Amino acid sequence: MDDFFRSVERFVNQQIKPHINEWDEAGEFPRALYQQAGELGLLGLGYPEEYGGFECSLADRLKLSNLVCSAGSGGLLAGLFSHNIGLPPLLNHGSEDLCKLIAPAVLKGEAISALAITEPSGGSDVANLKTRADLIQKDGKAYYRINGEKVFITSGVRADWLTVAVRTGEPGARGISVIMVPGNSKGLTRTPLKKTGWWMSDTASIHFDNVEVPADYLVGKEGKGFRIIMENFNTERLMLAGACVGFSKVCLQEALDWAQNRQTFGKRLIEHQVIAHKLVDMRTKIRATEVWFNNTIEQIDQGNIDQELVADICLLKNQSTQTLQHCANEAVQILGGMGFMRGSSTERIYREVKVMCIGGGAEEIMKELAIRQLAW
Repeated sequence: MDDFFRSVERFVNQQIKPHINEWDEAGEFPRALYQQAGELGLLGLGYPEEYGGFECSLADRLKLSNLVCSAGSGGLLAGLFSHNIGLPPLLNHGSEDLCKLIAPAVLKGEAISALAITEPSGGSDVANLKTRADLIQKDGKAYYRINGEKVFITSGVRADWLTVAVRTGEPGARGISVIMVPGNSKGLTRTPLKKTGWWMSDTASIHFDNVEVPADYLVGKEGKGFRIIMENFNTERLMLAGACVGFSKVCLQEALDWAQNRQTFGKRLIEHQVIAHKLVDMRTKIRATEVWFNNTIEQIDQGNIDQELVADICLLKNQSTQTLQHCANEAVQILGGMGFMRGSSTERIYREVKVMCIGGGAEEIMKELAIRQLAW
């Protein structure tokens, strides 16, 4: 595994970091990067070997993903690894034939996977989503006909496969299902969305107008989609928490480097107590959050998953985003005018902080979910 870590580190340093600013300004990174990452094996971390992945611990998987965080771009991380929230519902609950159809190409970087849950009328309130899928018969075959709209979908413009949450039955959670939808389906249209941050990660509004897909593209059973989605959210929140720790470290390192070299009033910035204390406070928050994160991952790898751990995942997501908010804000303050200039990692991460606080469930939602788990 050590050799693989080193190869990923080289890949990030040579193929990603030199181009980050260019890609951010362009609003996208090359599609070819998926294939390069796939060939390296980076996209297959933690996935079954039969589909082109390789098994590893969650700790190793997140450690490797955090090597990509060192490039200082949440947009790159979100876009390149959008399959980490798009594929698990399929691989955990889909039929073998459907998994074979989709997963190998995604893990090779030849196809892009995205998750489509959020709608204009709501995000975290999955039980009340409105996009509808009706079972129909056509030419002797069964299809789902989908109508509705999804919004804020990461990799939604490029995705070749969309893992879509739909309503197939009654109102509420028991009427939710999950269906795999090809990106080139007739009646499916996508509109790119402009954002404050994550510029190089495409984000889309997706409209379904009588989109028909084979009934075999259903993931699991009808009416069981709500549980599938909730299960997937835990992984997404852990990924976000880990990324926040990684990006906080980038902010600290850039601020530390600047403070050690910048001269003001006859001495280095770091020799001013007020600046030194800011740096120490940043490290304190990062270390505390990282220890909690590592402990949570260790428990999951050991199979110790219960209601308290699910609550802790929600609270850890809040803690990590608050740490990132603090570190990004303080790093900009230490860098001064340079922290406000495009091209620095700190400036880019500062723009991306709020989406980390919102994605996977906003802070207020996390608190509500946590107390529900603890007060059983």
